[in-house]
Amino acid sequence: MQLPREVIVGNETIELIGDICKRLGFSESALVVTGPHTRHVAGQRITDLLHDTGIDVNQFIVPSFTVKDVRTVEEKIMKLKPQVVLGIGGGTKIDVAKLGSALQGIPFMSIPTTASHDGIASCVVSLRGQNKPYSKMAQSPMAIVADTSVITQASHRFAASGCGDVVAKFTAVRDWELAHNTKKEYYGEYAASLSLMSAKLVAEHAKMIQPGVEEGVRVLLEALISCGVAMSIAGSSRPCSGSEHLFSHALDLIAPKPAMHGEQCGVGTIMMACLHGMDWKRVKETLEKVGAPTTAEELGIEPEHVVQALLRASAIRPERYTILEKRTLSYDSAEKLARATGVID
Repeated sequence: MQLPREVIVGNETIELIGDICKRLGFSESALVVTGPHTRHVAGQRITDLLHDTGIDVNQFIVPSFTVKDVRTVEEKIMKLKPQVVLGIGGGTKIDVAKLGSALQGIPFMSIPTTASHDGIASCVVSLRGQNKPYSKMAQSPMAIVADTSVITQASHRFAASGCGDVVAKFTAVRDWELAHNTKKEYYGEYAASLSLMSAKLVAEHAKMIQPGVEEGVRVLLEALISCGVAMSIAGSSRPCSGSEHLFSHALDLIAPKPAMHGEQCGVGTIMMACLHGMDWKRVKETLEKVGAPTTAEELGIEPEHVVQALLRASAIRPERYTILEKRTLSYDSAEKLARATGVID
């Protein structure tokens, strides 16, 4: 079980990055992995702060998250031999740093510039391979440094997407329970409770999570970080990823222009909650309060692609038992489900 040693959330926390690194024993060298945009948001500032602290720091800019990018990060690590790798940016930049450092056995620190999904704190990365997405265990961050003043300045769409990813835990945990009861799969009550608590926290404070409201960002970050910890405790993505995530992954493969991960998961949660017989209207209301999409139109995705994603979702990870195995959908029933929940007209 890997858990972060330090979690620092607050205003101007990146100013503490040098002291945090030294406190954790990384006083000599570091590699900063960031993106072309996030370099200007926080990457260069953190690089300068580490340099001013006396740490030998190198910076590497990655454009995306591909197997080639991960390999390039690995090569940089092998050449430079840093004590720690810092991933600075959104989900993809953090994931490439997380996986590259894990493969080389180097500690990793997560410094998010957005709060769009729970990858900022988890031990899992989502990769594409064999024409479908799949999860891979990497490592938990040694520390998470989330600067609310930086994250608040990002488009609110990122935070709304993050809410979708957290709300998804309502159905993810229900799917996990179903797999335990039906297939005798391992079920961790503590990890499940932590994941559910995060979803409830966002639902209860949805009105606070609004554009430019720093306290709302703090609530969301705490929820996302708790979800990451839940996955580390469970040793898998089970407490945070179920049928709603399979739907999102299917949309990624089907739709010409997919929406953000958390946005798609949120819409998927509405429909999967309905299949489970849960209060799907409460899920929808929560998403509406934070300004997240609840319909195919708001996602920018054709209704037909939503129906096709519902039909294809269970095949994305056939080893992961969810409500989609218990309630096998036909084309007509998938379309009926999407219409009944208002996802399509």
